[in-house]
Amino acid sequence: MKHSTISPWIATAFVALLSSCATSPSRPPLKTVTAVDLPRFMGDWHVFAHIPYSLEKGKVGTLDRYALRPDGRIQNTFLFRRGSLDAPLKEWKGVAWVHDKKSNAVWRVQFVWPFRVPFLVIDLDPDYQWAVIGYPSRKLGWVLSRQTTLADTTYGSILNRMVQQGYDASLFVKVPQRPE
Repeated sequence: MKHSTISPWIATAFVALLSSCATSPSRPPLKTVTAVDLPRFMGDWHVFAHIPYSLEKGKVGTLDRYALRPDGRIQNTFLFRRGSLDAPLKEWKGVAWVHDKKSNAVWRVQFVWPFRVPFLVIDLDPDYQWAVIGYPSRKLGWVLSRQTTLADTTYGSILNRMVQQGYDASLFVKVPQRPE
């Protein structure tokens, strides 16, 4: 597996995009889940759907892998293929910090030093089979699943709850995944 590095111009574009998305004065803040059991949340999560931004466009078979580190941080590895499910697997390594230790539902994620972006767990299956990650402006969002697929009824219910939080469900795009 080849490790990818992010060039300085991509990092600058990424930071500019996220900083322009960071605030949304016309909407109330996103509501996170009451509690996240961090050890249970760790592991592999397929990106089932997302609101794509420039660094995610063209990526398929995407997966987020979370692992608790001895220092209390979370190793965040983003695995993906470019353009085709047969393309070589690549990865970006990042780190996350729990920002709200009472709920464990608010993190900061860093793939490019020194920039940290919000990671809000706004919906979570009681059995930890799917999760929804929100972004304060609602211009970004991710539906994660332990499996490469989700039942249409489950996905529809997730989108309905996201609309209640101020998201535009029509912006979400399913990410092509390899069948299990």
